[in-house]
Amino acid sequence: MSRPPAAREAVLDAFERLIIADGERAATLDATAREAGVSKGGLLYHFGSRQALIAGLIERLHRLVDDDVARIDQAPEGPIAYFVRSSLEIETALDRSFITTVRLAQGGDRDAGRAIEEVRERWLVELGRHVDDPALAIAITLIGDGLYYHSALRAEAVDDASTAGSFSPEQMDALVALLERLAATGR
Repeated sequence: MSRPPAAREAVLDAFERLIIADGERAATLDATAREAGVSKGGLLYHFGSRQALIAGLIERLHRLVDDDVARIDQAPEGPIAYFVRSSLEIETALDRSFITTVRLAQGGDRDAGRAIEEVRERWLVELGRHVDDPALAIAITLIGDGLYYHSALRAEAVDDASTAGSFSPEQMDALVALLERLAATGR
């Protein structure tokens, strides 16, 4: 798949930043054009409406999740370890895209709400390919959600993303080992 043009990505980056910093209502076409450093006509060349901007963000989210699913499948440490450990990662392109889409969904955008459900289902299906017990696959995705939300909330509370993962490496190793044992034994 070819990479989108840089100007188009700069507009999406600006729209994303505005939504994260100021909320979805503040992310108007005019504000987005200013933030991106383009004219409103330049923005409209790439995105003919605010809904087209939202569709562009959702497309970006799906692209990033496609990449993440490929990493789950190919992770040298294994799919469970990768998924659980990567759930602590914040301040990434995937994190920003996910947050933006969640905020749009919270603002009532149905396409964004569907996109979040589709993303969660993609992760669940991918983990289900590696874990025989469907209930365990659900548990792993929910543990991932919990780790992600914990990291994100902790980072906001301490205002330092580098300290977001408050779990020690030993604790994370023990959690991964437990989940892998459960997956191996089917219990």
